Amino acid sequence: MKLVTYRDGVEGEARLGVVQDDLVIDTAELGQSFGEAMPDSMLGLIDAGRPGLAALRALLDQIGNVPPIHTATALSSVTLLAPIPKLRKNIFGIGLNYTDHVTESARALDTDDSLPKQPVIFSKPPTAVIGPGEPIEHNAKITQQMDWEVELAVVLGSTASRVSRAEALRYVFGYSVMIDVSARDNRRAGQWIYSKGQDTYAPFGPCIVTADEITDPQTLELWLTVNGVEKQRDTTAKMLFKVDELIADISQGITLEPGDVIATGTPAGVGAGRDPQEWMWPGDTVVACVEGIGTLRHPIIDATPD
Repeated sequence: MKLVTYRDGVEGEARLGVVQDDLVIDTAELGQSFGEAMPDSMLGLIDAGRPGLAALRALLDQIGNVPPIHTATALSSVTLLAPIPKLRKNIFGIGLNYTDHVTESARALDTDDSLPKQPVIFSKPPTAVIGPGEPIEHNAKITQQMDWEVELAVVLGSTASRVSRAEALRYVFGYSVMIDVSARDNRRAGQWIYSKGQDTYAPFGPCIVTADEITDPQTLELWLTVNGVEKQRDTTAKMLFKVDELIADISQGITLEPGDVIATGTPAGVGAGRDPQEWMWPGDTVVACVEGIGTLRHPIIDATPD
């Protein structure tokens, strides 16, 4: 299933929907039409676990391609929000997780040129999250080096504590797209959270594709453009630490909970690694895509205070 959080109208409340062709089917309204209570938010559906997903699939199977009246809205007429607009805790970011990116970072950002022996983990706070189409804010008083990174995002579906690699993917609810915006000149004594955690620095969406539709997350192509010019293109097969390794590693010391998000790292092609270096500026548009999931498109706007 392709699940979205959406708003119907300018001031409508956030609702949970399933994308089917060019329609969004409202999960709560669909349940009501069958006399069943269904979650009306992404976190609600995640918390409902496998039984909740199974119940939703059963309803969708019953309606086929003809949703009940008043349950569906044209996808083109709704506003998509971040799939989880308000995360319960910080995003788990993974740095230096593609070989070529390790090389370009060592050259341009003075990071270690040897391949990491363990995942490099940082975080981005929930306040960094924005939904599809929302502007990324450029504050010239803070940064002159705003960079791009396309990433596969993993959404946890159940509590994972000290799990093995062999069982790790069982804890995945689904997959999404994230742009890890980074202010390269805001790294502080090797710490990345301020560089990567500023407001609007975690575009997230446009949907979550449930894990049953992506049986192998290491076979996905991902790419990114700035102003229509391709900057990154690679495949998740080239991750140093695969999705199952990341879940197993983090869960050894930090309990992963339903709704947690792991941004799994970016391939080569970031602005800092180019010669000459390139950065995003107000007026630019960045577009990121992960195969089988969807596309994010965001304008960069000037948010420099007077």
